[in-house]
Order: sequence, then structure tokens, then C-alpha cells
Amino acid sequence: AAAKRKRDGPAARPKKRAKRAPSAPEPDAKAVPDGAGTGEYSIPPPVSQGKWKNKERVLIFSSRGINFRTRHLMQDLRTLMPHSKADTKMDRKDQLFVINEVCEMKNCNKCIFFEAKKKQDLYMWLSNTPQGPSAKFLVQNVHTAAELKMTGNCLRGSRPLLSFDPTFDKEPHYALLKELFIQIFSTPQYHPKSQPFVDHVFTFTVTDERIWFRNYQIIEEDASLVEIGPRFVLNLIKIFQGSFGGPTLYENPHYQSPNMHRRLIRLSVAAKFREKQQVKEVQKIKKKGSKVLIEEDPTEVVFETPAEEKPVEIQLVKPESKPIVKDKKKPRKIQRKKQKKLFRTEA
Repeated sequence: AAAKRKRDGPAARPKKRAKRAPSAPEPDAKAVPDGAGTGEYSIPPPVSQGKWKNKERVLIFSSRGINFRTRHLMQDLRTLMPHSKADTKMDRKDQLFVINEVCEMKNCNKCIFFEAKKKQDLYMWLSNTPQGPSAKFLVQNVHTAAELKMTGNCLRGSRPLLSFDPTFDKEPHYALLKELFIQIFSTPQYHPKSQPFVDHVFTFTVTDERIWFRNYQIIEEDASLVEIGPRFVLNLIKIFQGSFGGPTLYENPHYQSPNMHRRLIRLSVAAKFREKQQVKEVQKIKKKGSKVLIEEDPTEVVFETPAEEKPVEIQLVKPESKPIVKDKKKPRKIQRKKQKKLFRTEA
């Protein structure tokens, strides 16, 4: 119904009624039959009564030139992390400090940036923007969830457990990386896009001076683990004090660049080929060289025993010729053939 207009002023709007959560009925309140309340309605309370306090947001994107496997890995991480955001690919000509401005525009305080070089090498940046620190890794042995075809599965948006190797508590640079991993990969509690369940675990294991990432499902019956995917290996290069740059806090002495690795492989192949050529040249020289005659050793004939000499027999008479035995069955065969021909002609 239209509001009644006042003569001296504008029309008065009806006041909105506040939404109330369902609560226990008051003792004095009268029971209202269904459909009696025309304007009043209620909304059920949320599943989790807590408040979303940890406002961590992670920006996951990449540079241009990545292959299909990197793109699928990036999509898997976005699916596993409900507190993540996506952005368009960054141009190669842009400097890395531009990412801080992109994170500020996207209202993100953490960043995972995939940088592709030479269309075959993949680097991952993990950064706390805009203050820092940040870490640069070489990503190796990438296998996406669709590629692995594992039997494990988990609820989309559920919160993961983070499992770390004991080595992360022994070394100072690993302790820094552990805190960075916790802040980036852990889903904040009571996040609007998350589910209030814990059914999978992220494991970070240090083996062979590298960090191995795995994702497992936790089975309810016996708490056993089944791998879901994705999986990849992080080879640490450097840790910087600032975000995408700044003073170097740690540099991995065991790191070997992919260019150097490929160069060593080429050198080893060339060394094998060079060795074969040298062997061939040595064999040619041996063949062309003059043969050295070795003097006869008088002691070689000491143990030789001469064979017994047999007398030579000369046959003066011609040997007797062997009698030719005729086949008795042959004339019978000829007679049978003749009889068959006669029989055919008579018929």
C-alpha cells in the first residue's frame, strides 16, 4: 500500500524490520499460526559461529610463455586454495616489482608467481607483499592432478593440514621458508569460500637438498593417506629480504642452473665422441706401422712330440667295381601304369 502523504512534507517511508535469528520462544509470547506473520521472516544461523579474522589472500598467476603442464598446475593450486585469486598473465618485459602493485590492486598480501624462461625452465616466486621476504625456486618434476589419475579425492574448499619435515626446524633458512609456506598454503579459519572440514594434508619433505610437495587424502576409517596430486619439487635458489628483490638473505650453494646442467650433458656427450675418435686414430696408426719381426725362441720346440710316420702305400691294381643292383619293383610299377591306361581307354 502506498504511504500516506503528509500535507507539509514528503512521503514517510516505512521502517525496515531487522532480521532476527531463531531463538527460544518467550514464555509470554502467544503462538502464531503458520502464515499469520506477513512481514516477519528469519534466516538460519551459519554453520560456523566463528568470525573470519585472518584475512590472508594469495594471488596466483604467471608470466607469458608457460606450457600446458604449468597452466594445469596453477589451476590445481587455485582449486586447492579457496583464499586465492587469479589474474591475467604478466608480460615478460615488465619488471618483477610491478607485481607488488598488482597485489595491492587485487587486495592480496601473498603471491605465488610462475616465471617461464626459454619455454622449458619454470621458476616459482613465493612472496609476502609488499614488505617481504621472498624466495625463488626452480620447479622440477611437475605432475598435475589430472595427469596422475590418483584414487584420492577431497572436498573442494576444505582446509588442509600442513606437514613439515623435521629439517625445517634445524636450519634457519628452512625455518623462514616454513613460516612462508604456512602463511601462503594454509586456508584461514572461517573463510567464506572454505568448508569447515579437514580431509587432506599438504606435505613438505626435504630430500636431496630439495623440497618435495605432495597432497594426500585422509581416509576416515583408518586415517591412512592416499595421494591426490598435484606433485612437484622445489629447488631453492635464493631468499631475498624484500618482495621480489632486495638484499640476499640466503643463497643455495648446491643449486645448479638448468643452462649449466644442459652444458655439462653436452660436454659429456662430446667427450665420449672424442674418445671414440681417438681410439680409431690409434688403431689406424697401429695398422700403418711397420711390423716388428720377433726372433724365434729355441725353447719353443722342446715340448713338441713328432707324430708317428706311416708308410706310404701305392696301389698298382685297379679297384674292383661294385655290382649294380637293379630295382626289382620298377618293372611292376611300369606294368601297373600300362594296365591303368588300358583300363581308361576301354572305359
